[in-house]
Amino acid sequence: MRDVEIIVGDPASAEVRTVLRRHLDFARSHTAPEAVFALDADDLADPAVTVYYARRGKRVLAIGAIRELDSSHGELKSMHTLEEARGQGVGRAMVDHLVGVAFRRGYARVSLETGAGDAFAPARALYARAGFVECGPFGDYPDAATSVFMTRDVGEP
Repeated sequence: MRDVEIIVGDPASAEVRTVLRRHLDFARSHTAPEAVFALDADDLADPAVTVYYARRGKRVLAIGAIRELDSSHGELKSMHTLEEARGQGVGRAMVDHLVGVAFRRGYARVSLETGAGDAFAPARALYARAGFVECGPFGDYPDAATSVFMTRDVGEP
């Protein structure tokens, strides 16, 4: 996507917070509170997390983050594309960018947790098209029916 730029974002910035708020609202409207594992702005400020945002001109269209779980394993977090930008390849560009970051960091694999409900089906389809396959829980996640866990080898992005 030549007209979309993906850059490191500050989780405290207004641009990131606006999209993050929509992400959290979406997750909370489709999942029980105890099963929402989305990170808030304070969690995204953790040094193990790098936040990115995709913009067209000055308009932020999507956010995504990568968290280092260990020296060989990263996790995609806080992936969200604004509704008005969906279907334009912005989400896929963000996933591809984050997998590229994982490759450059030397991770062997990258994983994610997303919702199991129908509202999350488009996200799961996006991840599957990007080479992710379902797996079991990883990290500190509980094995819950409300979550789908996915992973992929990083290899060449």
